[in-house]
Parts: sequence; structure tokens; C-alpha cells
Amino acid sequence: MTQNDKNTAFQNENNAGNTDSRRHGTLMERLRQVKPTRWARFGIVAAIFIGWVIWLGSWWVILFLPLLADIYLTQFIPWTWWKYTRNKAVKAVMGWVDAIVYALVLVYFVFLFFGQNYQIPSSSLEKSLLVGDYLWVNKILYGPRVPNTPIHFPLAQNTLPILNCKSYIDYPQWEYHRLKGYRNVERFDIVVFNFPAGDTVALKVQNPDYYTLCKFEPGGRAAVRNNKAKYGDIIYRPVDRRENYVKRAIGLPGERLKIVNDIVYINGQPIPEPKNVQYNYLVQTDGREFPADTWTDLGVSVDDRARVALDSDATYAVLQLGLKVADDGSIPPIYQVPLTAEMVAKLKDLEWIGGVVKVPVAEMVTVYPITHDYGWTRADYGEIWIPKKGATLKLTLHNLPVYERVIKNYEGNTIEVSDGKILINGKVTDRYTFKMDYYWMMGDNRDNSADSRYWGFVPEDHIVGSPMFVIVSFDKDKGFPGIRWERIFKSANPDK
Repeated sequence: MTQNDKNTAFQNENNAGNTDSRRHGTLMERLRQVKPTRWARFGIVAAIFIGWVIWLGSWWVILFLPLLADIYLTQFIPWTWWKYTRNKAVKAVMGWVDAIVYALVLVYFVFLFFGQNYQIPSSSLEKSLLVGDYLWVNKILYGPRVPNTPIHFPLAQNTLPILNCKSYIDYPQWEYHRLKGYRNVERFDIVVFNFPAGDTVALKVQNPDYYTLCKFEPGGRAAVRNNKAKYGDIIYRPVDRRENYVKRAIGLPGERLKIVNDIVYINGQPIPEPKNVQYNYLVQTDGREFPADTWTDLGVSVDDRARVALDSDATYAVLQLGLKVADDGSIPPIYQVPLTAEMVAKLKDLEWIGGVVKVPVAEMVTVYPITHDYGWTRADYGEIWIPKKGATLKLTLHNLPVYERVIKNYEGNTIEVSDGKILINGKVTDRYTFKMDYYWMMGDNRDNSADSRYWGFVPEDHIVGSPMFVIVSFDKDKGFPGIRWERIFKSANPDK
């Protein structure tokens, strides 16, 4: 053993002796031995903890303050026993464990009460937010939620990677409670929220959602639940463990909303479209293939450049759309792409573009509520009233399908229809008073966005926060690393 090793061993024994002395001393003896620096650290941590308890509004949590005092001051519990062991392996392992636990606790509280990172997985908000954007989501703006599922791994939403198992424990479950924020959700805010129709999930087929699967699968719900080979296990997910979605808030609580020819009306008045709103268009050339660099200059990703497959029977349909057929009967190339109004204008200025027309709406696409056909489409929808906390709605058999999911799934009531009468919690009624506020969310890429038009209202307890800025952005079309340097730290909600 070298002299340094002997000195280290002597110091460890001395520290261990001091620790044993404090461990067996009285409370006052322990407090007298505390260094001023530890008192200062405890004071800072205690002040932060007490401020957090006041913000939380749950005063019973203050009972954990003595635990903090023991960690920093009295050490009746031997929190750092491993620092004084002679076993180097134990010391090394516990050093890592200690660092990891502290890091996870810190990440847990930051992600829970202040903000978290979020990746844009789909093009529903193009061109406002791009696929490959990693965002910092501000949870303080609307007030962070106290977790419904307090015991969960902070770096995974609902499934642990590799292990492919749940990242949370179902119990305990806490009731919804939101801390005070700066303001409520406003129109045109970009909002991150838990997917409302994600409460029940078929693990092997998660898109489309479980309710859509049950609607269109021959045999309905029973067929989905009994076919584990195809759909896997059917599980329930708590509100805060459902998948995260990001859309733009269009309709607010208590408002009447309808869509006429893609224009949204609120309380009977049209509202302006977001700057970067997109619709699907058919773009026809004069016969040549569309140059890839022109798509890139326009900002159309590779995944969005879809050439339409046509045969000789398509001639009439092409002419009906206002596009062209060559003199020899052939049809020049046609592409279906999402475009903004600015992109449409640029295309029409190109001499080799034969035509640009908006894609007609497919009436066979099912919109919300999927249990009833009102004859609505994504372009012509409603009118509906958006539920508001404390407001009472007169229920009829006609409007019940719009609000049944809200009353039953989101607000925890039983609901049924018997002999033409509506029963809520077993009582006949034609009125219902809502317990929460609800929102109508839509994507800017209107024809390629799975939004409220397809799965309905977003309850307030599903709201996570609002993106503040882009942390980093990757463009997979540009290869590795494909970083969009111009988007780093760019505002994620520039229209607000």
C-alpha cells in the first residue's frame, strides 16, 4: 500500500468515525457539528421547496421538509454511508447510483413542472413546425399539471425503449389538478396535449386509434379485442401517459364552430387562417418530370412529393378537375402535394406548369363523431358548440353523439338511451353541466392533419403546454446530420 493509499484510508476511517459520532449524538449535538456551508445549502433548498409547496397548493407535502433537514443537516438516516466504505467497488458503483438518482429526480421535477423536450413526428403543422424539429415545451404558461400518474420514468412517455414495457405504475392515480399559470389557452396558440382518443390502445395497431378500429373492423369491438395476433393486448392509459400531440388551438370553450369550404367560422364569423396553412393540390407539368431541386426550393419534402398513378380510364376525371390531356390522349405527370398560398403562386408563375388545382374532398372519410353520420366532411363541418366549464347544454338525441364521449369518457359518467330518453348515471335528463373546459385543435397542414375534425374535443386536463422554441432540427432529406441550423432557437409559435 502506498503512502497516498494509507492517507486515504486514514481519512476515510476518520470521516467514518465522525459520521458514527453524529449518528449516535443527540439532535442538538448533530446540529452543532453542521458546517455553515451545509446550513446555507439547506436554506436555499428549503426556500425552493417551500415556494414549490405554496405553488402546489397541497400543504401536506410540507411534511417532507424534515426529510430534507435530515439529508442536509442531522443525517439520522445514513444517506452517504457508501462514501466511507473500504470497498472500492461498492464506492464506485454507489457513486454512479447517487449521481443517476439525483439526475433523475432533477429531470423528473423539471419535466413535470417547468417544461420538456418534444419531437415533431408528423407534418400536421408544416410549415409552422417541421418534421424533425425538437421543441422545448413551456408547461408554466398554462400552469403545469400535478401528475395523474406520479410514479413514472421521466424520460419515456408510456413505454420503455428496448424493454418494451410500461414506463409507469398504474397506482396511485391522482385527480386532475393544474397549478396557476400565466394565462389560458388562446386562439392560434400551438399547443401540446395528450391524445384524447388514446385512452384505450391496441398495442400492435396504434394508428388508427382503437375507436376507429372498432368502427370499421367487421365484428366491431369484440373482433378487435379477441384478435390478439393482429391487434395485440388492449390496454388503458391514464391521461398523462397518453401520446403527445401538437396542434393549433382554433376553437375555445363556449364558442360555436363550423367549417364551410375549409374556412373556419367562430360564432358565425370567419376567422383568419394561419400564415402557413396548407391544403393538398394537384400539380401538373407540361409533360416533363418535376425537377427535384424545384421541390426543394419550394420546401416540399421527399415524403410529400407523391406522383399520382394514372391509367387511360382517368382521362375524364382529369378533365373534370380542370387539368389537361395531351393531343395523343396521354396525361402529363400529375403530383399531389401540400402547398401554402405562397407556394401555389410560385408554381403558377413557372411556364412549364400545366395546372394547379385543389384536391377535392373525399366524402367517404369519416369525421367526428364516428358513431353518427351528420353528412359532415373535413372541409364542411358542423356547426357544433364547444363545451365550457360550468355551462349547461340541452341534450337531444340529435346532438348526443357529439357530446357522448365528453360526458362518458372525459367526465366519468355513465350514459345510455332507453325508450328514446337519455339517462346519465341512471337518471333521465335532458341537461348536462360540464366540469371542464374543452378546445378544438387543428393542424396547419389541413388536409394531412389528424385533428379535432376526426377525434373531437380536447379536455383541459389533457393540455400539456405550449412550445417555446426549437432546440434543434434535423432534415432527413439532407442526409446525416442534416441539421437545419437556421431553425435552432427559433420561436416555435411565431404567429403569436
